[in-house]
Amino acid sequence: MQRAAASTGPDDARITVDVRAWVCSTPLRGLVAHFGGDWPDGDLTAALRFLDDFSAQHWDFRGGRERPDAREPDLGPATATLVLDAAAALGLIHPVPPTRDAYAHLVVLGGLAHACVRRVAYAAHLLRAGLTVGGEVAVLGSFRPLSEWERATLADAGLPAEDTEVDVLDSAVRRVFGVAAPAEQDGVDAGHPHHSWSSRTYRPAGLPAVRVLAAPSSEPHRRRAHTADTQRFWAGHVQLAPDDAVLLVTAPIYMPFQHCDALRTLAVPYGCEIETVGVDPTLADLARLPEQTLSPGRYLQEIRSAIRSMRALHAALVAG
Repeated sequence: MQRAAASTGPDDARITVDVRAWVCSTPLRGLVAHFGGDWPDGDLTAALRFLDDFSAQHWDFRGGRERPDAREPDLGPATATLVLDAAAALGLIHPVPPTRDAYAHLVVLGGLAHACVRRVAYAAHLLRAGLTVGGEVAVLGSFRPLSEWERATLADAGLPAEDTEVDVLDSAVRRVFGVAAPAEQDGVDAGHPHHSWSSRTYRPAGLPAVRVLAAPSSEPHRRRAHTADTQRFWAGHVQLAPDDAVLLVTAPIYMPFQHCDALRTLAVPYGCEIETVGVDPTLADLARLPEQTLSPGRYLQEIRSAIRSMRALHAALVAG
């Protein structure tokens, strides 16, 4: 789990070993100790429960808000260095390339506007560099409205200031893959973004089909669609087979949490294999695209996201 790009099939025991290795690692224990925590006695379930509660108290800077609205903690230089070192050791900083030459499907995960643009561009780079995809390229998002900060970031880069996350993904697909209109489209406008969904499939010349999918929320009365919702919704639109190799593209900072979400929503129920990679910011194809500076506070927040995702994954495995 420390290299979230490692392909992981649906072997429950193997997944549990990987989760335990990440959760009980020296870097994470060091972070907990630095912030005043005492590591609990007990099994993996107890450790995950403790870490969820502890990180809620010390590393949750969102407080239920979207990521752009999270507050920035005041961390001293020594703490900032410790956090960055731990984040690197836990697999949140350095990108790694795909380990295979071919996959059944390539899945691009949505996110903040600038990240959507970069991830679509990275997926196109992989395909044009020779990566083979036997099925489809799925670009997953939701109807989450963009913040003013996101719209300004796009405008500063000379990109269209779209209204929603899926609008940014769709615009990026049309621009990067050179397609003007979808070959097929479907969806439901339920009058509220948490209930609505859409699907647009493009067919770029010489490349696999690219589907841009906006998912509804599984808890529409409480929140918007999140990463697990989009992955689960996509799985309902494609015929996943046991041992299918699925490559997920995200940003390095989100690799552990989104990898575990994919294990829970795709690998465990469908028997497919999941490999998760982060965009490589050094590529020339991405040089002119907008990028966000990531602070130690952001890394602490996403270490918490990984903890929560691993707790949900472990609970699903225990429940059988």
